[in-house]
Amino acid sequence: MTGSRSITGISLPDDLRNAVDSAMRRALTERWVERAWDRDATLWSGDASVQARIQNRLGWLHAPEAFLEDVDELRAFADGAREQGFARAVLCGMGGSSLAPDVLARVCGVADGAGIPVHVLDSTDPAAVLGIRETCDPETTLYIVSTKSGTTTETLSFLASFWDQEMHGRGVTWPSLHFAAVTDPGKSMEAIPHVNDFREVFLNPPDIGGRYSALTYVGCVPGSLLGLGLGRLLEHGVRMAQRCRVESEENPGLALGVTLGALARAGRDKLTFLADPAVAPFGAWAEQLIAESTGKHGVGIVPIDGEPAGAVASYGPDRVFVRLSLAGNDGWREETAPLVAGLVDAGHPVIEIEVDGELGLGAEFFRWEFATAVAGAVLGIDPFDEPNVTESKDNTRRVLADYREHGRLPVLEPLAAEGPLTLVGDASLRAGTRSGSVAGELRRHLERLGPNGYAAVQAYMAPTPERTEALQAIRTLLRDRTRRATTLGYGPRFLHSTGQLHKGGAPIGWFLQLVAGHPRDLPVPATDHSFGTLIDAQAIGDFQALEAHDLPVLRVDCSADPDAGLAALRTALEAALS
Repeated sequence: MTGSRSITGISLPDDLRNAVDSAMRRALTERWVERAWDRDATLWSGDASVQARIQNRLGWLHAPEAFLEDVDELRAFADGAREQGFARAVLCGMGGSSLAPDVLARVCGVADGAGIPVHVLDSTDPAAVLGIRETCDPETTLYIVSTKSGTTTETLSFLASFWDQEMHGRGVTWPSLHFAAVTDPGKSMEAIPHVNDFREVFLNPPDIGGRYSALTYVGCVPGSLLGLGLGRLLEHGVRMAQRCRVESEENPGLALGVTLGALARAGRDKLTFLADPAVAPFGAWAEQLIAESTGKHGVGIVPIDGEPAGAVASYGPDRVFVRLSLAGNDGWREETAPLVAGLVDAGHPVIEIEVDGELGLGAEFFRWEFATAVAGAVLGIDPFDEPNVTESKDNTRRVLADYREHGRLPVLEPLAAEGPLTLVGDASLRAGTRSGSVAGELRRHLERLGPNGYAAVQAYMAPTPERTEALQAIRTLLRDRTRRATTLGYGPRFLHSTGQLHKGGAPIGWFLQLVAGHPRDLPVPATDHSFGTLIDAQAIGDFQALEAHDLPVLRVDCSADPDAGLAALRTALEAALS
């Protein structure tokens, strides 16, 4: 595009150049880089109480260097586990505790002859938990309980289930030695049941928030079990941290963060990842980091991860694109070159980032952490808190308390029901004139998707490849017909990532909540509810939280047959959008 330019891999059209340049001049004049490294919390807030909290959340700045000293200890832990006959590990966590391990497991995989597979469990759907219980032999499985607070409901439920299984499993000697923990010291560690009996407890620095913890024990413990070259991973992080100390527009973290923040302020707030399949899982980690850090006080950057690539005409004027590629994968870059050229010609900002091999993720973890902190300064918010995350959790607790008292979950009044689908609407839909049909109610709901809005598909069901494919088809249909950005998340996982943005960010979200039945359920030991009841309560609690913020939400119940329900939903959406 005539007049566009590239600054450290960032292509900008003329009409957005001044906004980014102005923000960069301010950042350099006010010495943002120096202040960040000096832990000067006035960079993000003028409130003394907020500043005090921020100063206790900046330990991630030194994490790559600090944890490089622990590589030998981590190798010894992993070698000991393999020598004792452990053939696999299950990482039990949510949000910041599970996403970095998932990236490492899916991108890097298991090192030949040096590691064991690491399965990440972050779904409370009983089918997901049963899948782990039935496919992972208790005699040869190591469970990593990862929770910063020590009180995460989902993680402790997983622990209770696997502890019960190990204690009653045949042939398991010293069941407690099948467990290790990654948590914070003090009350966090003390809150984890049986923790004093675990084979190992890794205590993270308490001044590092969950979503900024990729290069701590959170990522390094599962990385060691995978047999990765942790030293090289962390060295990449150290080198990126050194580059992010420079008070210059050549600083990669500063350049990225200033650009993202300035473009969001200019209305380009839908940060869309076009990711090389070899590194695509990184997007889910970045999604949580960006959404939870920036989505508050009515502002925020909306990360769009995993949305299938479309024609240039299918994208609205609120997009920013990041083409994330793996070094050496020239074939994928050539394949996507026409789309990227078309996006630039159409006036969309495009950011080019190349990952220096799989272990180069260490650099990207740090780059994006620093950039997100900088973007928070541009947007004028504290990027280290999460003020709205507890809303759905509190509602879930109330729903479960009601379940204990009455023996059933709340019954929601349906708007329409056809075949495998039953629709339940928020207060606004319930008060309006009903169409009486599924397609008609979907059409009424679609009328509430604003011109600068995004469509969020929330699936409270066990993930399967087939369901993900069906859900991707639904979001692609929504994107192509409406030109709105779309997000897709499995519940309750997304509650610990994009959930903060949904309630605290700009009120532009449009929500489609999908729920499924549980033909096979599983009790949560030491409670009076099952995993099926828990995930259902979480869905209801989130629905109530969105409704309380006057956000448009429609619940689609596919309990009778989730897979048939997704197919029927796509057909109904086709009719509603025609």
